[in-house]
Parts: sequence; structure tokens; C-alpha cells
Amino acid sequence: MTIITKERSVDSSTNWAQGGIAGILDKTDGIGMELHIKDTLSSGDGVCDESVVRCVVEEAGDRIRDLLSYGVDFQKEGEEYHLVKEGGHSARRILHAKDATGAEIERALTNSVLNKSNIEVKEYCLGVDLIQRKHGNPERGIKGIWCLDLESGEMISLYADAVLIATGGCGQLWEKTTNPKVASGDGLAMAVRAGACSKDMAFFQFHPTALMAGNEKPFLITEALRGEGGIILDNEGLAEYKTKGGEPENYSFTLKYSKLGSLATRDVVARSCDQRMKITGAKNVWLVTDHLSKEMLQSNFPTIENRLNKFGLSLGVDPLPVAPAAHYMVGGLMVNIQGQVMMKNGKPMPGLYGIGEVACTGMHGANRLASNSLIEAVVFANRAALHFIENEIDCTESIPNWRADGMQELIEHAPLVRDLETLRKTMTHDVGIVRSFNRLERAKRMLGLLTKEVDLIWRKSNPTRELVEIRNLVLVATHITEDALSRKENKGLHYNIDLI
Repeated sequence: MTIITKERSVDSSTNWAQGGIAGILDKTDGIGMELHIKDTLSSGDGVCDESVVRCVVEEAGDRIRDLLSYGVDFQKEGEEYHLVKEGGHSARRILHAKDATGAEIERALTNSVLNKSNIEVKEYCLGVDLIQRKHGNPERGIKGIWCLDLESGEMISLYADAVLIATGGCGQLWEKTTNPKVASGDGLAMAVRAGACSKDMAFFQFHPTALMAGNEKPFLITEALRGEGGIILDNEGLAEYKTKGGEPENYSFTLKYSKLGSLATRDVVARSCDQRMKITGAKNVWLVTDHLSKEMLQSNFPTIENRLNKFGLSLGVDPLPVAPAAHYMVGGLMVNIQGQVMMKNGKPMPGLYGIGEVACTGMHGANRLASNSLIEAVVFANRAALHFIENEIDCTESIPNWRADGMQELIEHAPLVRDLETLRKTMTHDVGIVRSFNRLERAKRMLGLLTKEVDLIWRKSNPTRELVEIRNLVLVATHITEDALSRKENKGLHYNIDLI
């Protein structure tokens, strides 16, 4: 087995995941499972596949025990696991490793992989395109992948009985994102070019509380902080709170959008923050925690506290400037219950699987419930692995080398830099939290021009990281925009003012 990753193994969205993993460990807790299912379906706004939701929730306990067997160290309170609550959840059901849950899971799994002699990890290896068993015929399936060695600059061909895509999302499409720089939609774009079908691309989640304290890159403030009682205020509410005192929740503008206030689902909270900032002209809203125990907060959220200290801020003391930022691709490659990537004809593409953020399983519907992503990923990872083992494809076909006849070295990257800036501005202003048909049509026209410009460079140049990434980003942006244009009603994360 070979694992390729664009940068280091730790450079991933999983590593940056703070909040936790939602699931019921006790398989006899039918009531707890039903509540988790109900919360997930409610958050998904009628778009979830209930059979998938039930599958994930019911298998969650076993998969979490798998993680424990690999050495994942979730936080405990005495002999029991410490559970937290986040927006949209009706109960405490989220296991966590303080505020670095993803990093802890990745640490344990990476250590396990490095101890396996039959697994090779290729770092700084960028997937460029999938190799079809028969060119132009996706129904024959996939037999490998072309990769760019980012250290040598050479293109390499890797044979594979099957390819599992777990490349995350595409937050780099927007000017402000909580995602790492590797999140450029590579896996989704590769699969689409090979004949795979995307689904629900209009549903892109913006996290409502990214730190905006003079930092160039937004830093995620986990939803678990609001689960412990943090409250979002605007400038007016903060001034009233400081003057009158009492409970900060009484001054929160979020109550105008949902009775759950700051603990409503992410679509509602992010949209309320965005609309409030546009009305007032403010660059941020405020997350207030000074009414909570400073010692508890700083103990439970050390990663956030350390980052805040760099800006002279502290949990339990200072109001934190926050604003929404692009966070999670809820749509993605259409996959079935076994994680197989589907084609437009409704059949699975032989030898191709997708899990995690790159996949659209039906679990999240129109809006992902907080901390459901990690559990979905491990459940579908297990299902995909079992399916491949039971249906192994044995093929002795040779794979072609990358054709570079007549290609030139790309010396001047300046046009790509300008195109990337244009792309991000287009997506930020025209395909953001609140949309309209006019802006979406404008985005579609701009994306058409960018597609032509990038394709001209692609056809005559040897691949570079910058070229591969913008080629992928433009393709994914086009799928997001076209799906948004096709929608006739507002659901979850898709909010078009012309449909109100």
C-alpha cells in the first residue's frame, strides 16, 4: 500500500480539527442514538440520507473503540470520557482531546502506519490525474494515478488496484478560510475529470467564529467554546453588556435568528454574523467568555489560549474578535454506502473510493452538524476498506508514463498568481454565505474566462504545484457555482436572497 500526501503527513485539515468526534459509545443507548440521529437530520435541513445517518451513528461506538485501540487518548473526567456539547446538539456526546482532537487522532494513526512494513508514505507527492483502465471510458475504472514529486519536479506513475481519495476540501477558494493551504480540491477535481459525479456542491460551510485579531490567516475558535457558554455579541451588544452587566446572552443579536442563539447550527450562526456585519459595517463580531471560569477555559482549550496570547488576548478575560470563514465542503464526490465513487450513470466507478470531506455520503445533508465529520470519516474508511478486501480487483495491466512531448517549463507564474487572486475575490464576493442569481451568473462568467486562461497554460506547460492547484480550484469552483445556480429553494448552507 502506498499513501501519497502533498506536504507532510501532519499538513491536513484533520490535524487542525479542534472540537471533537460525535458518537455514542454505549451501543445499548438507543435513546442517545435516536437523539443524535434527530439532531443530524435537523441540521441537514431535510437533505440527509436517513439510512446513512443511522448507519454512521449506529457504527460510531465500534469505530471510536478502533481509534482507542490505536492509542488515541481522549480526555477523561475521572474514569469516564469527558463529553462536550456543540451547536445543534441536544446533549453532550462529543469526545475530544482538549481542543486538538484531530491532531491526536492523526498522531495515533500516523504512528500506526509508520510501524507497518507494508505501507509506504510518500510525502511532498501531489496527485495530478487518475489513470483510467481505458482512456475515456470511466466504466472500466481506475488503475493508477499520475503524481508530481514536489521535491524533484518529476512526474511519476503509480499503479493501483484501487485508489482511495481522502484529500479534504477546497477552502483555498475563498479569501478567508480556516483550512490549511493544501486544501485546494485536488482529489475531487481529479475524480471529476475521470468521470466521477459531484453532488450538493452548493452546500459549503462557513465557520462562524474564526479569530480576526490582526492575524493574516483566520484561526478557528472551536464551537466547543460556545458549548461551554461562550456568547456572540455585536458592537452594540458588547457595549450594553459592559454597561449593564448580567448574562451576555441577553444582549446577543443571534437570538433574532434562532431561539438557540449562539448555539444554533453553523449555517444560522454564520449567516447571522455575516448579515450583522454588513448592516453595521463592522469587520467582526465578538465572542465573550468573561462570565465563565477562566481556569476551566484555559485548561480545556490550551491550543486556543496559546494562540490568543500572541495577540495579547486571553480566554475568560477578553472579548474575542471573530468572523465567519470558509470551513468545510459539505458536498463532494457522490459515494455509496461502501464509499465507492459514483458515476453520472448511477453506477460505482471500479477501483475508486472517496472518504472524508472530499466525499458526499448523504450524512450531512445541507449543513454538517458539528463534530460529525470525524465520525463519518472513520465509519466510511472502515466500510471502504472492507469492501475492497471482499471485492479485490486483480489487474496486471501496465500503466502509461506521463506524456510531456512538446511541453515547456513554466517559468513565469505571475499570471497564475493574478488568476488565483481573481478566483478568490470572485468566490468571496459572489459565491459566499449570502448569494443572488445576478452574482452567481457573474461568477459563472468569470470562472469561464479563468477556465480558458488556465487551460491554455496547462496544455503547453509541464505541471507545477501552482498550476495543478489553480486548475483544480477553478474546476471545483465551477461545480459549486453551477449547483448553486440550479437550486430553486434555500436549504441549509445555500442562501439566495432571490429565493426568500
